[in-house]
Amino acid sequence: MNHDNMAELAVDCRCELGEGPQWDAESGRLYWCDILGKCLHWLSPENGDHGHYPLEQMVSLATPLNDGRLMLVGEHSLSLLNPATQHLEHFADFEAENPVTRSNDARVDRHGSLWLSTMGKTAEPGAGSLYRLHRGELTRVRSGLTIPNAICFSPQGDAAYFTDTAAGVVMRWALDDQGWPVGEPVAWADFTGVEGNPDGAVIDSEGCLWLALWGAGKVVRLNRDGQVIDSVQLPVSQPSCPAFAGENLDRLYITTAQEGFTADQRREQPQAGGLFTCDVGVRGLADPLLRLT
Repeated sequence: MNHDNMAELAVDCRCELGEGPQWDAESGRLYWCDILGKCLHWLSPENGDHGHYPLEQMVSLATPLNDGRLMLVGEHSLSLLNPATQHLEHFADFEAENPVTRSNDARVDRHGSLWLSTMGKTAEPGAGSLYRLHRGELTRVRSGLTIPNAICFSPQGDAAYFTDTAAGVVMRWALDDQGWPVGEPVAWADFTGVEGNPDGAVIDSEGCLWLALWGAGKVVRLNRDGQVIDSVQLPVSQPSCPAFAGENLDRLYITTAQEGFTADQRREQPQAGGLFTCDVGVRGLADPLLRLT
C-alpha cells in the first residue's frame, strides 16, 4: 500500500461546500460546484485556466451532454446550461414541494442515466432519497436516507455503490442490464469504526473505488472486496468527492469544504474548500455522456 500519496492544491477556490467534480472531455474542463456558495467552478488542466459561474440556486453537479450543454443538478430541479452563452433552461423538478431538502450527490451511470440524491438541508434523519433519470424520466429508487453519497458504478454497470454518510457503511446494489436496481443493497465496506465519514466516491479503470473520508483528511482506495488498499492524504480535513480528469484521466482531483468550520479552523486550514489533485498511478474510467432520449 502506498501511503505517500499527498494531494496538492490545484485551485484555491475556498468553496464553502465543494462537491460534484465532473470531467467534460469535449471541452477539456473539470467542473465542480460550491453547493452552499451557489457557484459552478471549472478548470482546464491542460493550461491551468480556471473560472466560475455564479448561480441562482444551490447546485451539486454539472454533467455534460453530447450537445455541449451541461445538466445542472439544482436544489430542487434539473436545468440545462449552455456554458458558452450561459443560457439556462429548466428541465424537470424533484421534491419541489419539500422545503426541507436539497440535492446532494450525483453521477451518470454506465447507461448514460443520471443518479442523484437528496438530503435534508440540516441533515434531517431519513429525509433523503435516491433518484434515477433514465431517458428523461425521473424515478425515485430509494427513500429514508439521511446523507446519500458515494454514488458510483462498477465498470460493467452491473452494480451501483452508495452510502448514507450518517450510517457510515458503503452499500453495493446489483443492477439489471438496463441499469435498474435489483433486490436490496448489501453492506460492502464498513467505516463506522474509523476516523471520518464516507462521502463522495468514484470508480477507477481497475474497478477499485476511491472514497473521500469527510473529517479524516483523506481519500481511500478500496478493492472489489471493499478492503482499503491505498490512500491519498490532504492538508485539509473535509474532502468531499474525488474524480479522475485530464486527457488520459490519469489525475485524481478532490473537492473539499470548510462547511461548519470555526474561525480557528479556517485559520488553521487556509486551503480548505480548495480543489486538490494527486497522481495516484491509475487511470479513471470515463463517465458516459448523459442521455435524455
